[in-house]
Amino acid sequence: MGFEPPQRLVRTLGERYGETTAAEWLGQLPGIAGEAVARRGLEVERVMAPGGRSGLVLLVRRSDGSPATLKIVPPFAAPSLERAALAHWKGWGAVELLDAGDDAAHAPDSAGGALLLERLHPEVSLRSLPEAKSLLEAAGTVRRLWVEPPRGHGFETVAERTAREAAALRTTADDTLAPLVSAALSARDELCASASEVRLLHGAFGQGKVLAGDRAPWLAVGPEPLVGERAYDLARLVRDRVEDLVAASSGASSARRRVNRLADSLDLDRERVRGWTLFRAVESGVRTLRAGRRQSAELLLEFAGWL
Repeated sequence: MGFEPPQRLVRTLGERYGETTAAEWLGQLPGIAGEAVARRGLEVERVMAPGGRSGLVLLVRRSDGSPATLKIVPPFAAPSLERAALAHWKGWGAVELLDAGDDAAHAPDSAGGALLLERLHPEVSLRSLPEAKSLLEAAGTVRRLWVEPPRGHGFETVAERTAREAAALRTTADDTLAPLVSAALSARDELCASASEVRLLHGAFGQGKVLAGDRAPWLAVGPEPLVGERAYDLARLVRDRVEDLVAASSGASSARRRVNRLADSLDLDRERVRGWTLFRAVESGVRTLRAGRRQSAELLLEFAGWL
């Protein structure tokens, strides 16, 4: 069968890693996918669409007929780090890595990495629940992920990842964004200077990254793992359903209440959650604006202005 990448994957890889780099890998994807499937003796049911943002997701069956998911990730998206995080969590709060002990699975595919994962219900995420219930379930899920990282890990730190993002943010030429960018950069600098906590973090946690499962009601997928303080990991969750917040007359106060409610439910400092939410919303908003998606960018930047 064909392995046509969904448009969301094409767009996201291009925005994050550059059109040329993304296009080169996507051009090789049919061969990479075919090799990964054949090596594991899998039968492909279908390509998931819209699927993930960091790799091609295939619903497959193993040689014994059991259902599974194969995620094929480009080398520049660090599949080895995603594998390491999932292996460390061992299915606790996250999708289970089915080939963690299989030496053959660690052999490099021709131009990327492949992860064989338990089959969840990809059409059912926390976004399908009412807001209050979804935030409650999200908090319970992310709490399980915050464990000590493994010894000798290769994960980058929050300070390292955000340093690159801050450097790009400082090149913003739009003077109308200067106050917001300045506030975001100041918040990041203060948070990094006073951080002391080291936990393994999901890195991209949000309602859409938590899917329904059979082994457990809700399990996280698609980590972009790093290590640092837990407050960083709540920043994207706070801004979930940002379009609904912006459309509501009480959007600003609702956003601030959400920061406080999530921070309190997980025993975190409200100001640290607010600061990371501000930085990550501005960084995402400016990056999205540069990619030409003005409407999405304006939502993120309006949200950031409320904080």
